[in-house]
Amino acid sequence: MDSIKVHNSLKPGGPVPFVPIEKGKISWYACGPTVYDQSHLGHARNYVSTDIIRRILTYYFGFEVKFVMNFTDVDDKIIIKARRQRLLDLEKQKRYTEEEILELGKAAFRAYAKSNLPELLEGDGELDVNNYIPRRDAAYGHVLAGGTLTGEGKPGDAEAKLKMHISNMTSAVIAINGNQVFNGADEILLPYLDSLYKETIDTSDQSIFTDLTRFFEGEFTDDMDALNVLPPDVVTRVTEYVPQIAKFVEKVVEKGFAYEAEGSVYFDITAFEKAGNTYARLRPESRNDKALQEEGEGSLSKSLGGKRGAGDFALWKKSKPGEPYWPSKWGNGRPGWHIECSVMASDVLGPRMDLHSGGIDLAFPHHDNELAQSEAYFCNHGHEHTWVNYFLHMGHLSISGSKMSKSLKNFQTIKDALASTYTARSMRIVFLLGRWNDGVEISPDMRTQADAWEATVNNFFTNTKSLLAEATGTTAVVSGDVKALSITDDKPQEGLRADLDQAKKDVETALTNSFDTPQVMRAIGEVIRKANVHINTHKSDTDLPAVEAIARWITKIVGILGLDANASPPYEGLGWASTAAAANLDPSTAVKPYKDVFKTISSDIQALNLSASDTITNLLSQSPDSEFDSLVAAGVRDPEQLGLTYLRAVSKLRDELRRLAPTASLETKKSILSLSDRIRDFDLTNLGVYLDDRPDQPSLIKFVPAAELIAAREEKAAKEAEKARAKEEARRAREKAEEEKWAKAKLAPEDMFKNDERYSEWDAEGIPTKMKDGSEVPKSQLKKLKKDWERQKKAHGEYQAKFGGSTA
Repeated sequence: MDSIKVHNSLKPGGPVPFVPIEKGKISWYACGPTVYDQSHLGHARNYVSTDIIRRILTYYFGFEVKFVMNFTDVDDKIIIKARRQRLLDLEKQKRYTEEEILELGKAAFRAYAKSNLPELLEGDGELDVNNYIPRRDAAYGHVLAGGTLTGEGKPGDAEAKLKMHISNMTSAVIAINGNQVFNGADEILLPYLDSLYKETIDTSDQSIFTDLTRFFEGEFTDDMDALNVLPPDVVTRVTEYVPQIAKFVEKVVEKGFAYEAEGSVYFDITAFEKAGNTYARLRPESRNDKALQEEGEGSLSKSLGGKRGAGDFALWKKSKPGEPYWPSKWGNGRPGWHIECSVMASDVLGPRMDLHSGGIDLAFPHHDNELAQSEAYFCNHGHEHTWVNYFLHMGHLSISGSKMSKSLKNFQTIKDALASTYTARSMRIVFLLGRWNDGVEISPDMRTQADAWEATVNNFFTNTKSLLAEATGTTAVVSGDVKALSITDDKPQEGLRADLDQAKKDVETALTNSFDTPQVMRAIGEVIRKANVHINTHKSDTDLPAVEAIARWITKIVGILGLDANASPPYEGLGWASTAAAANLDPSTAVKPYKDVFKTISSDIQALNLSASDTITNLLSQSPDSEFDSLVAAGVRDPEQLGLTYLRAVSKLRDELRRLAPTASLETKKSILSLSDRIRDFDLTNLGVYLDDRPDQPSLIKFVPAAELIAAREEKAAKEAEKARAKEEARRAREKAEEEKWAKAKLAPEDMFKNDERYSEWDAEGIPTKMKDGSEVPKSQLKKLKKDWERQKKAHGEYQAKFGGSTA
């Protein structure tokens, strides 16, 4: 553990040695979400990557981690969304005529353009829904076509924001033209209504805000559970800390690092630096970035005045009408954004912590301001205070060059992603394939790489368990769960064993090097490749103990990385843990599906009346129940292992059926092959069991998710149906062509030109000699006519030979 190095944003450059305040323990505060909307893939990137590091520190390196995360439930974005939604609901309750609703929509339309797309207002006459499209295309067509506002470089956040506003305006035009203002123009109505009525909202009842934040906090928590993100050890909320925040601000003011102005309190950067402290230690190059400063202060703070310095930021904001408020010595107000984390983190973890983390977009001003106000609170004048030892910033997830964010509305929600394009595992693999502190650009190549890695691991686990199950045959004495499949020995470390040792060293090196998960993923992939090569080239002398050891080690690592939601530390199984295993079902309940299939198949085989086969008779007389009872008595609870007792019996019966088929009577052979296919493709597939048929060898039993097997079966059936359809279409096309051929051949060559109006005279063979106007048929045309006549003569001769008769 002494060799761990991490990328620390407080010390730009390469990884630095990680030394916790207290040996073996880590105090960690992570900035949580502002809960006003659904969480998106950008949040998943941040919190899944954070979870991966947390799991590595806890389950690989063995640290005792105290992990604290907040929910920001007081914020300008929350206030605006909750207030606007309330105003829209109230507006919809008013008794408007259709004309009045349309006028409301048009007024909101013009106001939105004025605030966000001012170039639409240029030109003759007033902007309206009729001239919007041509004005839009004239003003912003180059951006919509993929260009930039400046005409240089690649599109970024500014272009994404512009497209969002254009999309809102275009949707509003459609809604207004369709007399659906209240059903399709919300994005332009909300800010317009807020500008008219925001001060009329009674905020003494804060449920208008807390109803929103509690709902989305629950949604976020559900999303994190779905992504297998460990819950925080401690959760904090701003609304539960407002008195402590006010006291914290009072002390910063008393120490001379903040001042009151017009009911708000601002941090005094100049005073802080004069006292020997450093401001903007994370992003010094951004300290004068006005856009970032304004974003950090919030859109509702633009009218607040009294700042001494342009970069000074709000610790406490005077509440205006339409905003929530709490009492303080400066009057009714609410916390600034940055102060919340300083107070809550310090309350739980004390004046100094090991780790603080968040998305890279929070580095400035949020985290720099956190550092400044916390260090101001705890420092002694002339002596800087270290509030955070290591700052970890997760890289952006971007789409088309822009960061994925709620404000840009260019995001896919976590719920939508998990319902359509991702599983929790595949999403985590995507993030593991990139460094946690680097940006990630969503691309098809990235998904392909992740899917390939997952398939490689899946297949290796499946094949290893199948080989072990085949090798062990039956198990009378076990130590528990899947360990019963284990084969152990004390062979020297060479070949695959040496490969495993190297993989372990590579993973250790990678994880100590700032949690280099891409290298971990490569090491796993490489040792699987070597194991697969060994299995394929040593079919008769496979080093199964080494293969098993590799599979168990990989199981442990993927468990530590959070890739197996059904597994629990210390991750000592083999392969992905099944949902049924995680549910800890009663053994009889767990094994019932396998037992039922065995009974059904045994009955169907008996119905074939194959009494001449001593092997079949012997197999049918043997019951797997005794082996099942032995496993249960030995403490086995893994459904797959319990089910193997019945699956082996089914597989042996089916193998014997396939052996008998070639020598059986035609009818019996047909019945045997039909039953054999049904067992493989339906009975076992529906249980998530695949029988890998091998020539001259028993079939291998493989556990594969039933959904995958069923999907493959349906895909195969669809392909076969398509092949049959194409074959039938080809047959019909051939028949049609044949019919048309003989219908044409039925006509005698002497008659083929007789009805052609271009000609007026023909010779004895029916070949035209005169054109309609009485002129001779041109030689070139006559030559072609004779060739056509000869072809028809030959075809007609074939027709007569086939069908008889002399003329059509």
